[in-house]
Amino acid sequence: MSLLNRYDEQALLTNANVKGKTTEPNLDAYRGDLVLEEGEIADALGRRMPPVSFIKQAAVLAGEDKITFISGFLEKLEYLVLFYEKYGADVAEDLAAVFYVENIPNPIQVKFHGVHHVLLPMIEGEGTVWNDLNEELALEKTDFKGQSAQDKVITVYKTVKTDYHPKYPEVSWEEALAQVVEVKKELRGAV
Repeated sequence: MSLLNRYDEQALLTNANVKGKTTEPNLDAYRGDLVLEEGEIADALGRRMPPVSFIKQAAVLAGEDKITFISGFLEKLEYLVLFYEKYGADVAEDLAAVFYVENIPNPIQVKFHGVHHVLLPMIEGEGTVWNDLNEELALEKTDFKGQSAQDKVITVYKTVKTDYHPKYPEVSWEEALAQVVEVKKELRGAV
């Protein structure tokens, strides 16, 4: 069973808009939310409350047993710790990782768990990870012409691996945590 199918069976994939095989053998793609912290068990049947935290708008490429690419939105930089606690055993050594993070003020690069991460600031609701990442990578619609939704994730992954060399400062994990800012959420709705 593929890694993504296993996650699906464990109810770790939610709000999926793409999930399936790519044209490359043994490589599956997923776009949707990836659960970081599951909700508490709610009843004797083992049903759970809604998940506590996610990587929102995630794009994932995974083989049979390793995640080779991930991008998505993190409300807090600290959620990166949760990602490695839950999925660390499934992460490829050469994982390509680009995250948009709500509580960092500036783009940075950080090595965490031996993996290089590009971390870009984004306020939730002010963009979509997929579109912003394609813009960051200078990918255009013509780069995806004729591709399935799954293969588009491969195009993004290959661009990150081969052509993406951001000049953002490289900092330690401790320095990254020291830069975290408090995000004030505006209340919306009826007053």
